[in-house]
Amino acid sequence: MAKDVKPTRKELMQIEDRIELSERGHDTLEKKRDGLIMEFMDILDQAQDVRGNVESNYEDAQKKMDMARAMEGDVAVRGAAAALKEHPEITTESHNIMGVVVPQIESSKVKKSLDERGYGVVGTSARIDEAAEAYEELLDSIILAAEVETAMKKMLDEIEKTKRRVNALEFTLLPELYTNQEYIEQKLEEQEREEIFRMKKIKDKKEEDEAEARQAAEEAERERVSADD
Repeated sequence: MAKDVKPTRKELMQIEDRIELSERGHDTLEKKRDGLIMEFMDILDQAQDVRGNVESNYEDAQKKMDMARAMEGDVAVRGAAAALKEHPEITTESHNIMGVVVPQIESSKVKKSLDERGYGVVGTSARIDEAAEAYEELLDSIILAAEVETAMKKMLDEIEKTKRRVNALEFTLLPELYTNQEYIEQKLEEQEREEIFRMKKIKDKKEEDEAEARQAAEEAERERVSADD
């Protein structure tokens, strides 16, 4: 790339400005990348806890559902489920983590009291209540898991994008700029040496011409004196 660069002081100043801007950008992106990684590690810890909760809640819900079916029968369980009138509602908002917009999921009507579940308390057993409560807990943990997992994916995408930009500056753009800077500086130094050499030659030639002129003048003066004598 250096061969396509004009070795002028104006070009050198422009490259030096680009180097300064790129170095600042590189430092800023490195700090952003490191900050994103730290935030991601926090979310990762939270995700591991959430995943554990989902698994344990799922196992608990399955056990309690199996127990309710065994004790009350499928018809009673399905009847209690069909009695539900108010279904869970989910809304999404967003918040910003170091420039990354991640979702914030809000849920309502997930966990319900006995009278909110729609089936009559009389005619149903505690087994059905326990199964319903367990599945409400499971749904709540799944919603949280969805929020955390989505945030993790967005953070990972931003980390990868930032890493690529850092690498592009560090291993491609800046080395090219440094190479061009060095090339121009070398060419300017060569031009300066050539100019100094040229000026020295001009000075030497001028001094030589002046010396010859003085010598000629002195000879002319001697000839004039001789002629007068």
